Amino acid sequence: MRPTVRLSALVTLTALASTTLAACGSGSGSDPDTVKVSFKQSTDNSIKVMDTYLADIKKQFEKANPGKKVELVPIKAPDSEYYTKVQQMLRSPKTAPDLVYEDTFLINSDITSGYLKPLDPYLAKWKDWDRFIDTAKAAAKGEDGKTYGVPDGTDTRGLWFSKDVFAKAGLPADWQPKTWDDVLSAARTIKEKVPGVTPLNVYTGKPAGEAATMQGFQMLLYGTGDGTTDPLYDKNSKKWITAGQGFEDSLAFVETVYKEKLGPEVSDALDPNFGTTVRGELLPQGKLGIALDGSWLPQDWLEGSGHEWPEWSKELGLAYMPTQNGQAPGKVSMSGGWTWAIPAKAANPDLAFEFIKTMQTKANAQKWYIANSGIAVREDVANDPAYVRAQPGIKFFTDLVASTHYRPAYPAYPKVSVAIQEAMEGVTTGDMTVEEAARGYDDALREATDNQVVEK
Repeated sequence: MRPTVRLSALVTLTALASTTLAACGSGSGSDPDTVKVSFKQSTDNSIKVMDTYLADIKKQFEKANPGKKVELVPIKAPDSEYYTKVQQMLRSPKTAPDLVYEDTFLINSDITSGYLKPLDPYLAKWKDWDRFIDTAKAAAKGEDGKTYGVPDGTDTRGLWFSKDVFAKAGLPADWQPKTWDDVLSAARTIKEKVPGVTPLNVYTGKPAGEAATMQGFQMLLYGTGDGTTDPLYDKNSKKWITAGQGFEDSLAFVETVYKEKLGPEVSDALDPNFGTTVRGELLPQGKLGIALDGSWLPQDWLEGSGHEWPEWSKELGLAYMPTQNGQAPGKVSMSGGWTWAIPAKAANPDLAFEFIKTMQTKANAQKWYIANSGIAVREDVANDPAYVRAQPGIKFFTDLVASTHYRPAYPAYPKVSVAIQEAMEGVTTGDMTVEEAARGYDDALREATDNQVVEK
């Protein structure tokens, strides 16, 4: 049994996409002196990190380019809805912006669809491109070898935990689990000794979108096996891998969290805005023991964020996510990130790249990494002591880059990701057993990849 998309959800997505198309008016081509910049705006009205940063870049750009204007086009939506809106916009010259914020997980799908413009002619003339680390460059490269986006940072993931909750539960302030069982044991202790607190959050299900796949499932899956081979994609055969023991063990972990009520209520976990609740309420208010989450969380707590929490670095601890049984390399992280891309149907691509260059000076890039709690992808910033000292946690998450993994973000990946979310949702709600969810994933995987699979 596999979960199906509710009709109401489809209607909602269609309506949202239609709203976006209408909001863009006459399209990018209306003014050759105006660059339209589309970006993801936080669903939390008090979080203005991106808005503030882009407003400053707009001011710099317009001052340096007299007669040129920047029109910021925010899209306020959870991740999954943002991707739907962007793809709707990119299909027509009437609605395509000149510059768009693209998640690296979706970029190859959009490249294959012909939505994005290769940037190689621009990059060849831009000396700062040599400052970007190779892994970040690779994340924005298509299968044709061309580059379609300029990364604005990367990220890593780990375990955040409340020191106050841990103290009440009798758990150590320097907690570092060595296995999955250690994580579950701590969550069980919190459930027993600290009533009224959610012991552990693992994002799950289709409403959470890529957060479920990447912060949740892949942080488990990539900690199974020997850590030397990709458990999702076989690069040698260029085929996707069906569900095996590691896949089922990862689903079983998710099942345990929700079956034993170690996680949030299922209705909350399947709320598409639950991530905003975790960052804005549960962690700051000491209502969540452990959060399997990303390096970017402090951006919501910095001065001017609307959720200022200057004490977070004293009240929260950080631990790496262990491998399943403590096997080498002992820790797991996943990395992704976002890029700035120029749509194939953009009216002002040259002006758009000039805006990218303004955003990506060393000073502006460093300002952005610090503001959004990102991990630097420019070597000159990563080596700057001021960057390392700028915020608690930066060193911890930057050090995880050495043991991180990147998604196999090939064109079929978005569909594979949805198949993972469906399997997770099935075991979260109890509508499926682990075995049923794994079989459902295999069926969906074969369909999503035209049967280009390796049997596990």
